[in-house]
Amino acid sequence: MKTVLITGAAGFLGSHLCDIFIKEGCAVIGMDNLITGDLKNIEHLFAHPNFSFYHHDVSTFVHVPGKLDYILHFASPASPIDYLKIPIQTLKVSSLGTHNMLGLARAKKARILVASTSEIYGDPTVHPQNEEYWGNVNPVGPRGVYDEAKRFQEAMTMAYQRIHNLETRIVRIFNTYGPRMRLNDGRVLPAFIGQALRGEDLTVFGDGSQTRSFCYVDDLIEGIHRLLLSDYDRPVNIGNPDEITILEFADEIIKLTGTSQKVIHKELPEGDPAMRQPDITKAKDILDWEPKVNRQQGLKVTYDYFKSLTRDDLYKKEHKSFDAYFR
Repeated sequence: MKTVLITGAAGFLGSHLCDIFIKEGCAVIGMDNLITGDLKNIEHLFAHPNFSFYHHDVSTFVHVPGKLDYILHFASPASPIDYLKIPIQTLKVSSLGTHNMLGLARAKKARILVASTSEIYGDPTVHPQNEEYWGNVNPVGPRGVYDEAKRFQEAMTMAYQRIHNLETRIVRIFNTYGPRMRLNDGRVLPAFIGQALRGEDLTVFGDGSQTRSFCYVDDLIEGIHRLLLSDYDRPVNIGNPDEITILEFADEIIKLTGTSQKVIHKELPEGDPAMRQPDITKAKDILDWEPKVNRQQGLKVTYDYFKSLTRDDLYKKEHKSFDAYFR
């Protein structure tokens, strides 16, 4: 039986990764400090004999007894609301946290996959974005705490690979959606659906001409799984290249929800990328992977999930109190 450690296990992607490895018959150790994660995402696994959970911050020393075959490092705030509200924690988890997980992987002789992001490309001057593009990032802008944290994470991972011959994998994740996303986390898809469900107008920042490419979570998890088990040790884009403008996407959500809200425009946030589309040539060639779920199918499932949430979930504010984390 393989043993897998998943950090950020109670988050959106981490919880889906727990599911797939439990289904494969692995022993899964989930770890999360629950700053942005939610135990509801993994409570269905608590009674499973092959699942255990550690409530722990990976930015501090990490000890896991016994053998580990794989580590998937997914601990990190991932939405603008998160990393703008807790910037220091965001920087620490991708620097100190990644250092700790790489050290653990070395000690356990485990293969480690780290979750990077399309945000390492910043506001790109190359379109679509391929893995050879180095990016256009403002290190001192408000988004720099996330963008540069992830760029440092990749550099640290490659250093451990070169110096310690560690088996490493790096996935660059593009916009992803599906069940277990937090409704009010500030990302465009849950923001639009939440506004529609509450009867509010949909907020588009700027003129809405900026583009995004949305990948359904099942497709993304399959790509990550294939990358982990592959022999490829350089970064790989995983995402859906089906590009759409934010304004077009708002119209899709209005049609999907059958609501009568209108679109309102607000000032574009600083550093918001104008384009986001993955070049997935490497994923196709190396992993024999490409997304299979089209946006219409994925949005229907995601909308049904959000509709099933309670009224409290629909109206609650994110982040009850983060005073303790501003140290």
